[in-house]
Amino acid sequence: MDIQAEKIRLIEWLAGLNDPKTLSEFISLKNKKEVDWWDEISAEEKKEIEEGLEQADKDELIPHEEVMSKHNKWL
Repeated sequence: MDIQAEKIRLIEWLAGLNDPKTLSEFISLKNKKEVDWWDEISAEEKKEIEEGLEQADKDELIPHEEVMSKHNKWL
Protein backbone atom coordinates (compact mmCIF):
# COMPACT_ATOMS: atom_id res chain seq x y z
CA MET A 1 0.00 0.00 0.00
CA ASP A 2 1.34 3.39 -1.01
CA ILE A 3 0.29 5.50 1.96
CA GLN A 4 0.90 8.81 0.16
CA ALA A 5 -1.37 7.77 -2.72
CA GLU A 6 -4.04 6.62 -0.27
CA LYS A 7 -3.88 9.98 1.52
CA ILE A 8 -4.32 11.84 -1.75
CA ARG A 9 -7.30 9.67 -2.71
CA LEU A 10 -8.85 10.25 0.71
CA ILE A 11 -8.28 14.01 0.49
CA GLU A 12 -9.85 14.11 -2.97
CA TRP A 13 -12.84 12.10 -1.77
CA LEU A 14 -13.20 14.25 1.35
CA ALA A 15 -12.98 17.47 -0.70
CA GLY A 16 -15.98 16.36 -2.73
CA LEU A 17 -17.98 15.19 0.27
CA ASN A 18 -21.32 16.94 0.75
CA ASP A 19 -22.79 14.81 3.54
CA PRO A 20 -22.66 16.72 6.85
CA LYS A 21 -23.14 13.53 8.88
CA THR A 22 -20.16 11.79 7.30
CA LEU A 23 -18.06 14.95 7.65
CA SER A 24 -19.04 15.16 11.31
CA GLU A 25 -17.95 11.55 11.78
CA PHE A 26 -14.54 12.34 10.28
CA ILE A 27 -14.17 15.39 12.52
CA SER A 28 -15.05 13.27 15.53
CA LEU A 29 -12.47 10.64 14.52
CA LYS A 30 -9.84 13.34 14.02
CA ASN A 31 -10.55 14.80 17.46
CA LYS A 32 -10.24 11.37 19.08
CA LYS A 33 -6.89 10.76 17.39
CA GLU A 34 -5.37 14.12 18.27
CA VAL A 35 -3.19 14.14 21.34
CA ASP A 36 -2.93 17.21 23.53
CA TRP A 37 0.75 17.78 24.33
CA TRP A 38 -0.23 18.67 27.90
CA ASP A 39 -1.45 15.11 28.42
CA GLU A 40 1.87 13.75 27.13
CA ILE A 41 4.29 15.59 29.43
CA SER A 42 5.35 14.53 32.90
CA ALA A 43 3.91 15.83 36.15
CA GLU A 44 7.23 17.55 36.84
CA GLU A 45 7.10 19.38 33.49
CA LYS A 46 3.51 20.45 34.17
CA LYS A 47 4.52 21.75 37.60
CA GLU A 48 7.40 23.75 36.14
CA ILE A 49 5.16 25.28 33.47
CA GLU A 50 2.54 26.19 36.05
CA GLU A 51 5.22 27.78 38.26
CA GLY A 52 6.47 29.78 35.27
CA LEU A 53 2.96 30.99 34.49
CA GLU A 54 2.46 32.02 38.12
CA GLN A 55 5.75 33.93 38.04
CA ALA A 56 4.71 35.66 34.83
CA ASP A 57 1.35 36.60 36.37
CA LYS A 58 3.26 38.17 39.29
CA ASP A 59 5.55 39.97 36.82
CA GLU A 60 8.54 38.04 38.19
CA LEU A 61 10.23 37.77 34.81
CA ILE A 62 13.89 37.68 33.79
CA PRO A 63 14.74 39.29 30.45
CA HIS A 64 15.88 36.89 27.73
CA GLU A 65 19.20 38.73 27.30
CA GLU A 66 20.01 38.25 31.00
CA VAL A 67 19.26 34.54 30.87
CA MET A 68 21.32 34.11 27.69
CA SER A 69 24.34 35.95 29.07
CA LYS A 70 24.17 33.97 32.31
CA HIS A 71 23.87 30.56 30.65
CA ASN A 72 25.74 31.22 27.38
CA LYS A 73 28.65 29.03 28.49
CA TRP A 74 26.40 25.93 28.24
CA LEU A 75 24.99 26.77 24.83
